[in-house]
Order: sequence, then C-alpha cells, then structure tokens
Amino acid sequence: MGLIKAGIGALGGTLADQWKEFFYCEAIDKDVLVTKGQKRITGRSSNTKGNDNIISNGSGIAVADGQCMMIVEQGKIVEVCAEPGEFTYDSSSEPSIFAGKLGTSILETFKTIGKRFTYGGDTGKDQRVYYFNTKEIIDNKYGTANPIPFRVIVDERLGYKLSVDLRCNGVYSYRIVDPLLFYTNVCGNVSSEYRRSEIDGMLKGELLSALQPALAKIAAQKISYSEIPAHTKEISAALNEELSVDWRQKRGLEVVSFAVNSVTIPDDQRKKITEWEENAMSTDVTTAAARMVGAQSEAMKAAASNPNGAMMGFMGMGMAQQAGGMNAQNLFAMGQQQQQAAPAPAADGWKCSCGVMNTGKFCLECGKPKPAPADSWKCSCGTVNTGKFCLECGKPKPAAADGWTCKCGAVNKGKFCAECGSPKPAGAPLYKCDKCGWEPKDPAHPPKFCPECGDIFDDKDIK
Repeated sequence: MGLIKAGIGALGGTLADQWKEFFYCEAIDKDVLVTKGQKRITGRSSNTKGNDNIISNGSGIAVADGQCMMIVEQGKIVEVCAEPGEFTYDSSSEPSIFAGKLGTSILETFKTIGKRFTYGGDTGKDQRVYYFNTKEIIDNKYGTANPIPFRVIVDERLGYKLSVDLRCNGVYSYRIVDPLLFYTNVCGNVSSEYRRSEIDGMLKGELLSALQPALAKIAAQKISYSEIPAHTKEISAALNEELSVDWRQKRGLEVVSFAVNSVTIPDDQRKKITEWEENAMSTDVTTAAARMVGAQSEAMKAAASNPNGAMMGFMGMGMAQQAGGMNAQNLFAMGQQQQQAAPAPAADGWKCSCGVMNTGKFCLECGKPKPAPADSWKCSCGTVNTGKFCLECGKPKPAAADGWTCKCGAVNKGKFCAECGSPKPAGAPLYKCDKCGWEPKDPAHPPKFCPECGDIFDDKDIK
C-alpha cells in the first residue's frame, strides 16, 4: 500500500511540476532587506498543485529596479541577477516538457519520477527564489549614549589643545552592495522575509564604535567640533574605512550617507575653551592693550553709576590700576617697540611657486632656482642681465633676430619704435668695425662704440 501511494505521489507531483512558473516580487518595503519570491497563480491558472519550492526548467523570474534576484538550490546559490527585466531559468534540475527538446524532457521527467519514488513520493529537493532590497536604507537614527573624546586645538600658534567630551546625534543610511555575502553570513534561508529590525541594533552599535576613530581623523585635520556638521562626507568616508572589515567584507554592507543634527560639549568645557582663546589673544601685546582699554571703559561706566558717588567709584578704579602695575599706554608702547624691532623683509626677497619666501638664488623648500625677470636676457658669457649691457663682460644686449635698433637705443620688431615712435629706417648703411672686424647683429644700426675693441663707429666702418 505504501509503495502504491509513493508511486502515485511521485507521478502526480512530477506531472504537476511540469508547468513553467513565473516568480515576481511586489515593491519591497523600506523595512525589508530580503524577501522570498512568490509564484504568480491567478484564477485562470492550472498550475495550482505544484510544489512551492520547485522551479521547473524554463521558468521566468521578474527583476525590478532596486532589486537583486537569487536562486538557491539545495541550500547553494546557483544564479544571481541584478539587471532589471525578465530572467529565464533554463538550467534547472527539474525538467519540464514545455522547455527544451521534447524527447529529452520526457526522458528526464521519467528519471525524476523514479527519483521521487525513492523519497516516498516527495520531491527530495528544495529550490527557492530570494529578492534583495538593494536600495538605500534610510532614516537610521543614532545618538551617542556615552561621550566621545575629541581633541580641540584652541590656538595652533601656541599649541593649546584640549580634549572635550563630545555628544552628537543624527541619521545615517546604508545599502546592500554584495547580496551573496549578506545571504551567506547574515540572513541565510529565510522562510518569508528578513527585516532591518533584526540587524539594526548590531549595526548601530558598530557604527558608534567606529565613530570615535572617524572623528579622530577629523580632529587631525584641525577641524573644530562646531564645524563637524559641515564635514559629513569626510566622516562617511572615514566610517566606511573603519567598518570595511565588519560591514563590507563580512556582510556586504556600506554606509551611504551620514548626517549630524547637533554636536554638544559640556558647558564647563565650552567655558574653558572660551577662556583659553581669550588668554591666547592676550599673548599679543597690542591685543592685550586693546582689551585693557575696553575693560577700563566698562569700569568707568560702572564707576559713574556707583551708589556711593561717582568720585568714590573713580578713586577705587585708580587704586585698582595702581595695584595692577601695568596700564594700556605701556602695553601699546611695548607693541610698537616689537613692531619696530621686527626684521624687515629682505629687499631682494622673492616668492617661489611653492609659496615660500626666499632671499637666495634657490628656494629653501623645494630647491627651485630664483626666476629671472620678464625683461632679462642672458649674455654669451652666461650672466643674466636686465640692463642694456652685461654686468660681467660689458657686452651690449643683443638685438632680436628680426629686430632693429632705433636712434633712441630701443630695440624693436615692428615698423615703428615702441619707445619714441620713430619709423623704421630703410636702406641704412651696413657697418663693420674696421679694427677688429666685429659686426653687429643689426648691421644697419650699430652701437656708438664697438663692444670688442671700443672703437667709435663712423663712416670708416661702413661696409
């Protein structure tokens, strides 16, 4: 009796699973990370007796935007598709006479009947379709239950640093970037769906643990605690770097965005920072004098309103000034002396392209040579000059290859002199020194004296 029932069950189940299935997934809720695919069965469908966890060969699976489909057979991932559209599963181990060659499909169907008979008429197989929500999972709130140490630079010039107890809150978002890792290490074979509430507590705890080293990197960039909300992109990058092992490599998750609603520190620490900033300002003598003048003005206002009489108030203010041992006039004088004693910038100083001021021929920071002036020229002896004659050998500044020398001494290239406006002379005689044979580069307009021997150029030097 049992064999007959097993045979009937194997035959009936195999024939019921011959129909192709169509799997789909409605819009995944924002709180659902993974859900199991559903077979579409309508009132007109004849495929009402097929097994739930069987996918016949040639079945269609719809994949929408923001979803990743995964087929799991016997607990093993066999197919993954994240491209929107229809996916056809044509490599299933469950045959269908409606897919492939008819003869081959019939033969495989009889083999399946025999296999199911050995399992007492059951399928002996488990095939599932899962859909992963690859959209951004938003609105994850966080808050620091315990304060996070944060280093504040009060005055960089003096090296004043102070550690404060920082508290912050806001929201962050994440998304699944590797569904295979998420399925393998997090959700596994779920019967219906896997919701974000099952993992949010763990993610939030790990994120707050990674927030401390991430903020330490922000503090290393000399960013104040009050400027943290303006650097959320840097914090997101730092969080992903800190969480790369626990989130990206183990679970296939990454932080998409990180927003900070408010950043607070205790009132006593905020007051101490203010005091340190004021003390740092007082290290400058002129600033200290200005602050003293302001304090004296306030004291004079208070003295004028003294209930015992303005004269008593001013007498008390004078006694306080004498006890202090220093007045604003002395501080201003000291500041003026410091400014006068400060070394004046070198007259021949120059600024390198790297931004460093130098006085020598080479940059002290990058080693680049001092740039030559725009109107400089290099003599044949190697000396760089700016005047009309070489400072080393006395040779005149060479004229341009296609230029001409005006009677005023200016070298020009156009038809008129750029200095005096005289036109370029035409048909001028060509000169050559009659003593040493030196020829100017512009023979039509030689200098007054030969630069080689010092002879005067006159009519005897005309070629």
